[in-house]
Amino acid sequence: MLESFARLRKEYQNPPLRAEELDADPFKEFEKWFALSVEREPFEANAMTLATADEKGRPSARVVLLKELDGSGFVFFTNYESKKGHDLQVNPQAALVFFWAAQHRQVRVEGRIEKLSDRESDSYFATRPRGAQLGAWASHQSRSIPSRDDFQGLLSAVEERFPGEETVTRPPHWGGYRLIPDQIEFWQGQPSRLHDRIQYLRTDTAWTRRRLMP
Repeated sequence: MLESFARLRKEYQNPPLRAEELDADPFKEFEKWFALSVEREPFEANAMTLATADEKGRPSARVVLLKELDGSGFVFFTNYESKKGHDLQVNPQAALVFFWAAQHRQVRVEGRIEKLSDRESDSYFATRPRGAQLGAWASHQSRSIPSRDDFQGLLSAVEERFPGEETVTRPPHWGGYRLIPDQIEFWQGQPSRLHDRIQYLRTDTAWTRRRLMP
């Protein structure tokens, strides 16, 4: 089995990625890469791996969806009482990885986390499909439960609480976070694993760029 993993190898073919050709603002460069990924990989091109760590430094990672990119950072939503919510409360630092296989590209982001305001979370929650809104109330995310049927019982109770077309309000344990980056790396695959890596580092007043070894 290990030998079969070792044989899984793809040779990347891309033009060189040159730092001087990238936008001086990493957010604008990310928007370019993201737009291309939506065009070429439209199914959840906004999927990103979110890595957190608890109070003991034990790491944990999972895939979540980017819901907004503003002038400050990358926004996602989740249950505040989940495993990642606990991690972010005790250690408000995190990392993101976007990987777009068809383009042989990835973007790595690291920085501090802040909670969105109630108004921002309310605004996004109102746009979610009703089923997802009800699920946010029913799910005690990351906690154990005996069976799927038990969870269905919790969901049925929530459906009775918000019958018909009644507006589903945002549960207090659910909302958004913003990762405010201090470094962003743009990676592009190259032949012989001699990949291009351009890293942006935030200073007090602007961003600087540097090339990293493959």
